[in-house]
Amino acid sequence: MTDILFLGDIVGRVGRRIVARELGGLRRRYHLDLVIANGENSAGGIGITPKVMDLLFDLGVDVITGGNHIFKNKDILPVFGEELRLLRPANFPPRAPGSGYGIFEAKDGTKVGVINLQGRVFMDPIDCPFRTADAVIEELREKAGEVPIIVDFHAEATAEKMAIGHYLDGRVSAVIGTHTHVPTADETILPKGTAYITDAGCCAAANSVIGVDRDKAIEYMLTNMPVRLTPQKGPAVLMGVLLQLEEGGRCSLPRRIQILEEEEEYSLQDGDEDD
Repeated sequence: MTDILFLGDIVGRVGRRIVARELGGLRRRYHLDLVIANGENSAGGIGITPKVMDLLFDLGVDVITGGNHIFKNKDILPVFGEELRLLRPANFPPRAPGSGYGIFEAKDGTKVGVINLQGRVFMDPIDCPFRTADAVIEELREKAGEVPIIVDFHAEATAEKMAIGHYLDGRVSAVIGTHTHVPTADETILPKGTAYITDAGCCAAANSVIGVDRDKAIEYMLTNMPVRLTPQKGPAVLMGVLLQLEEGGRCSLPRRIQILEEEEEYSLQDGDEDD
């Protein structure tokens, strides 16, 4: 068995703080062999920086996936292509730096393919994730044979996430949805054996609007005027899913996890001012 933890979108310093606090214990408790995390909002609530990337790796994240905000901080651009553990959606235009997939060795020696894709419904125009998935899976098979493959599908619409789950059913080990920051209760094994969940949730402030300052989010909703949306401060929540890869690449039913930071555990001294 290869034990894998997939962490939902890490939002700002608050999200990083709870990952720092909990990930070591989760690694020991569940004997984790591989940790994948979506880090596209991990610096200041939007984008990622080289410093934050290094911090997440130091905390024990093995692979960082992205989404529509992954290039928001220009400092990260030169890192893509050099740091193979940092992914962006594979269906970004071909001239985008970096790669959307890779093969990574888990702690137990198992080679695991990870593919990052982005949806198109209610999102910026982008290449077709379905056709891109076909091409990437074929390339991974040519390079490494029948390795298990975990897909991070970063998309808005639940129907699009479900559709690609069924489209890839039997061809990949798991399809994990990200982007909405709200965990769904539809974890399942699809008919042909692929593990699936529509959204893994997020690692962010608990009493927020998908990690964003709730007062600023409400102000925007009430006025429709430009508002600088920043991460909410306060106690955090860690959300994600646990996967067990069996021999042959089949996954067990995804197990949702959620760890809420208690009010008394939270302190501004933890460094809640975001960067």
